[in-house]
Parts: sequence; C-alpha cells; structure tokens
Amino acid sequence: MLMYQWEDAVRFWNSKKREGRERVRTTSRQKQKFTHIARSKSFTCELSSGKKVERLQLFDIIHRKKDGSPMTTEVAEFMEKLKDKRKKYEAIASSDSSVSLDGIDNQTIIEVLGPETASREVEAQRKYEELQLQLKVEAAAREAEASRKYDELQLQL
Repeated sequence: MLMYQWEDAVRFWNSKKREGRERVRTTSRQKQKFTHIARSKSFTCELSSGKKVERLQLFDIIHRKKDGSPMTTEVAEFMEKLKDKRKKYEAIASSDSSVSLDGIDNQTIIEVLGPETASREVEAQRKYEELQLQLKVEAAAREAEASRKYDELQLQL
C-alpha cells in the first residue's frame, strides 16, 4: 500500500462519514432474520452445472453450513415450513388442473417469511440468474476465442 493510500484510509477510518455508515450497517444487521452464505466453491458448482435452481433450492443452498446443516435452528424451522407449504401447493395443483405451479416458490416464501424477507430472496434469485448468465457469456467468449485461435493456426499450416 502506498503512503497516500494509507493516509486516505486512516482519514476515512477516523471520519464521521464512516461512523454513520457503521451505524446504518449495525441497524441493518439487527433487522436480518437469518444470516446466509453463498459459499464460493459449491455455489459456483451449482451455477456451472447449467441446471435452473428454484428459489427454495437457492434459499436452502445459501442458508446451510459447509457440513450441510442449517445455519441456525430458526433457519431449520423456516426450511421445514417452506417445504411443507410447497408440498401443500403441489398437492392442490395435482388435484386441480386450473392451479398452476408457476410462481409457487414466490408464493411460498411470501407466506412463510413475509413480504420484506421475500423481497430480499427475490433479489438473491435475480443476482443468481445474473451470475448464471454471466458465466454462460464468459464460457461462450472463451469458446469463441479458442475457435478463433484454432482457425488462425489452421491458416498458418
């Protein structure tokens, strides 16, 4: 780190602006019902598999520890409620053809977690889909570059 960067960092750490941000962060953390993790390795493995992950699956993925256990007992209880509610909706949909399973995860999360938490889950799903798209674009770009290099080598021969 260069001296001017260090001085800027120390100035920021001692500023009122940082203290204000810290207060906002503290109050935001206190409002959270759950903590979650999006483990870099296993989460990206899920993404790179190309399978579409439903919202309830995503909730399950990001609220589990590395050993597979839920982050807290509260999270475990909510996961059970989510699974039970989904089974109930699936049973209704199987007996009534007019009921669609589209949006079942959204409805389940809203009913069990409430609209505020559900909106955070919607944001997590949106970020997941963006990341999945980004991975596909990067893979296509790498493939195009490899193909271009191969074509160049073929022309040289």
